[in-house]
Amino acid sequence: MSHMTWIDALAELRQRHEPCVLVTIVEERGSTPRNAGAKMVVAGEWLYDTIGGGHLEHKAAQIAREMLQSGAREPRLERFALGASLGQCCGGATVLLFEPMGRALAQIAVFGAGHVGRALVPLLAALPCRVRWIDSREREFPEIVPAGVEKVVNDEVVEEVARMPAGAYFIVMTHDHPLDLELSAAILGRNDFAYYGLIGSKSKRARFEHRLYQRGFAPEIVQRMRCPMGLPEVKGKLPMEIAISVAGEVIAHYNAHFGEKRQGGESVARLLPASRRG
Repeated sequence: MSHMTWIDALAELRQRHEPCVLVTIVEERGSTPRNAGAKMVVAGEWLYDTIGGGHLEHKAAQIAREMLQSGAREPRLERFALGASLGQCCGGATVLLFEPMGRALAQIAVFGAGHVGRALVPLLAALPCRVRWIDSREREFPEIVPAGVEKVVNDEVVEEVARMPAGAYFIVMTHDHPLDLELSAAILGRNDFAYYGLIGSKSKRARFEHRLYQRGFAPEIVQRMRCPMGLPEVKGKLPMEIAISVAGEVIAHYNAHFGEKRQGGESVARLLPASRRG
C-alpha cells in the first residue's frame, strides 16, 4: 500500500501512461463502518489510498487486477453483501464502482517530424494513446518532445513498421514520396493494423494504388489505406488544421472500435437503490 493519495496517484500514473483502476464506494447500506465516496487506485502490485481496509478492500483489489489483466475498458459496479464472508461483524451491503483508467486506446506510429507531424504529435500525446514518433532526421524533432511520446531516430525508417504490435495505428507523413510508398507496402503487407492514414491528395492515392497493385497487393487490402486522411469536414491546409483533422479521425476510429464491447459487472440501474436511479 502506497501512502500517496488516490488523486496524486492518478496524475502520476497518467503521466507514465500506466493503466490502473479507480475503486469508489458508491453506496453503503446497513451499519457498516465504511464511508461512501472513499476511493483507492489499483495499479499493478500497488494500492494507493484506501476504502477502509479488510477483506472487502482485498477483494476489490483482486477484481481490479483481474480487470487490468483482461484489458477491461468499461466501468462496472459490484455489490458485496457484508457479513462473515467479508470479515464484517455486522450485516449490510456495499456497492463499489470500478473504473479503468489510463489504458492507451491506441498505439500509434507517426512517421515524419515535419511541420504537420510537429503539430499532430502533441494532440495525440494529450489523448489516451501511446505514440512512437519516427524519423531519420534528428534535427527535425523539436527540442522538447511531448511527455509520453517515444522519439525514434532510425536511418532505416521502414524497420520500425515491424516493431509495432498488431492492432496499431500508422500515420505516414514523411518528406519523401518513395519512402511513403515503401512504408505503405510494409504496413499493408502486415494487414493487421487498426488504422493506416497516409498524407496526400487523391492523385497521390491513385499513383500509390497503381504501384501497390503492380507489387501484387489485393484491392481489398489497398482500400484499407486512408488517403487523403482526416475528417473531410475539417478544411484547411495549415499544418494545425491538417493535424486537427487527422487527430479527429483517429479519435472517431478508436471510439467506434472500443465502443463495440461492454465488459463485466451489473448495470448501474440494477445495483443502485430506486431513489438513486435516473
